[in-house]
Amino acid sequence: MREKVEAVLDQVRPMLKADGGDVELVEITDNGIVKVRLQGACKGCPMSQVTLKNAIERTILKAIPEVKGVEKAD
Repeated sequence: MREKVEAVLDQVRPMLKADGGDVELVEITDNGIVKVRLQGACKGCPMSQVTLKNAIERTILKAIPEVKGVEKAD
């Protein structure tokens, strides 16, 4: 499943990079939660939670039904 998630993240990356950011896949838990770390400008952006939910999570859930959610890694 890691390869599938990385492929979907590759679809989202151009939008993030356009704003000076990026995303890193940290882990996929046994219960289907994808944990990511926002990088660059996205890391400290006040809109990062919106980006995480509306762009990253929505895209992953649509492409990979086995995933239950996306969370920010510590």
